[in-house]
Amino acid sequence: MVDPYVPTHGNAGYKVESYDLELDYRVNSNRLNGKATITAVATQALSRFSFDLTGLRVSKVSVNGRRPQRFTQRSGKLYVTANVADGAEFSVDIQYAGNPKPVDSPWGELGWEELTEGVIVASQPSGAATWFPCNDHPGDKAHYRISITTDSPYRVVANGRLVSRRVKASRTTWVFDQAAPMATYLATVQIGPYDEVELATSPVTIRGVLPGRQVREFRHDFARQQDMMKLFCRQFGPYPFGGYTVVVTDDPLEIPLEAQGISVFGSNHVDGRNGSERLVAHELAHQWFGNSLTPASWQHIWLNEGFACYAEWLWSEESGGLTADQQVSKAHSRLKVLPKDLLLADPGPELMFDDRLYKRGAITLHVLRKHLGDEAFFDLLRTWTRTHRHGSVTTAEFITLAATYSPNEDALGRLFGAWLDSYELPALPRKR
Repeated sequence: MVDPYVPTHGNAGYKVESYDLELDYRVNSNRLNGKATITAVATQALSRFSFDLTGLRVSKVSVNGRRPQRFTQRSGKLYVTANVADGAEFSVDIQYAGNPKPVDSPWGELGWEELTEGVIVASQPSGAATWFPCNDHPGDKAHYRISITTDSPYRVVANGRLVSRRVKASRTTWVFDQAAPMATYLATVQIGPYDEVELATSPVTIRGVLPGRQVREFRHDFARQQDMMKLFCRQFGPYPFGGYTVVVTDDPLEIPLEAQGISVFGSNHVDGRNGSERLVAHELAHQWFGNSLTPASWQHIWLNEGFACYAEWLWSEESGGLTADQQVSKAHSRLKVLPKDLLLADPGPELMFDDRLYKRGAITLHVLRKHLGDEAFFDLLRTWTRTHRHGSVTTAEFITLAATYSPNEDALGRLFGAWLDSYELPALPRKR
């Protein structure tokens, strides 16, 4: 299982069922000691298999409770020698340690990164291996249990439900359980001197975790998040996870980022003037598009970003800003003067996070909405999120489902061909 967009990550021969991570982290020295128990099922007979792990040194590996013949680390991979039968479930225990740091990539620094006081983990698309051994491929989703022991003054946030918090002397152990299948790039740990505030309990519990000095501005800037949640639940279907947590780091960030059940903003995104409201909507929408429905490979990234961008415009329309029609017209005018070298259905690794992909993807959805009509379009989105809940998705699957709603299959084929499979920017449909 290797993605051509990130060819050095991902591993063949097995599918992971669960990760059980026991982490001990010292903030002052940036020292991480970890034990990972990975349970997987072999998809072929194995005599050797590998995991992605970079910058951390493995000291011990066992397979099914037994020491293997050999393990080696080379070029960001941990290779384990052990025989596993085709179709067999097997468990690998890996002990490792080191000073984690982000890795350079074509998309910037990724993974575990020190803040002024604490930690941020931002892994999309290939930074997960900076803090735990894994099969770092978006299509291999698994259950996670994450235990983190760190210095007691700090608050820890990780994916899923907080199962327990135990204080012992000057250290606290936080244990989280993420039952819904999750891709490696969406796994995260956030550590900092944070306070916790509750923003809403209905229709979903929404919490904020942030520096105490920013609580007042945060409550103002994120006050409409509950209304966003209500809108998106109507339009996209039920919220796919048990709760939603927004983390605001004590440091500025260039852009916010999503993780499963969590969004992370920088201190610069809280200004007391709603300056980042469209980003608040964008990151929330990723809980449906990207986190519950995850691209089977990075080629299909528009299914994340195009949908989240369109959610910004839906919120704008709902909240009295520009209508979706106006947003589309504005974005289309911008795209007209930009290079025409992006193929939405297969943008390539260099352009997978290009802003043109976000905007063109969102426009594509609006054109589809006009083709189907509002009732059918939003029913399509709700069926899409329900049918593939907690799964992996492709562009072809979305097109196939859309065809069941279209009154004219030939016209739909031309629509998708023009917007997804052509470099040229199509004209917007004439208003009826």
